[in-house]
Amino acid sequence: MSPVKAYKNNEFLMSDAARGVRILCEYVEPERRFRQTDVRNTVAFFGSARVRAGQGSDGRDWYAEAANLAEKLAAWTHDAHELRERFFVCTGGGPGIMEAAHAGGARVDSQLNVGLNISLPFEQHLNPYVDDAHAYQFHYFFMRKFWLVKLARGAVFFPGGFGTLDELFELLTLMQTGKVVNIPILLYGREFWEGLVDFPRLAERGLISPEDVSLFRYCDDVDAAFEILRAELRPHPPESEGLR
Repeated sequence: MSPVKAYKNNEFLMSDAARGVRILCEYVEPERRFRQTDVRNTVAFFGSARVRAGQGSDGRDWYAEAANLAEKLAAWTHDAHELRERFFVCTGGGPGIMEAAHAGGARVDSQLNVGLNISLPFEQHLNPYVDDAHAYQFHYFFMRKFWLVKLARGAVFFPGGFGTLDELFELLTLMQTGKVVNIPILLYGREFWEGLVDFPRLAERGLISPEDVSLFRYCDDVDAAFEILRAELRPHPPESEGLR
């Protein structure tokens, strides 16, 4: 029996020694598919996977508001831009706010939805509003977050938990340190966000620069959020996409 080639040796590929190979696959394979499908510009929607339609302890239906904002964005870019300059609705691909954004995008064209799903023991499954051509499955959180940021030309953060906060602070840090170009970042739901994080206090204590507080804005309604995105979204220039 002839020896098995390394790239066909599944035992090796799933081993600790080949972790670098698996990480590289989660960079190269998505990049190839994004290029094939002309996905160059996205607006990333973040928020809790636990939100359900009609639910909200504070009286807000965050699911409906995320869906309505994504629908307005999808309708605008569908009519205003050629394929290579369109802004796709990109989320982590799962339930909750992620599903809501894709439900809204699908009201216009499900081909405008991009879902970057991740394998988890609970909560996470690919929502039904993402077509196979634009559905991705990740194992490594940091590679999934890399792609959520790399093509993003805007980001909207709805109320969420640890994962949403992790994604928000990573993006703010990347912008603060010049690792990504500045994009509009909207914190949707002023009362929620101001009650959760005291950003001005960080500046008052000298822990961030005063101008860092201007890296994001609060929004409280769909129309205001959409108008900011419509006014400020710009497609990636050729050969210059997101993370540096």
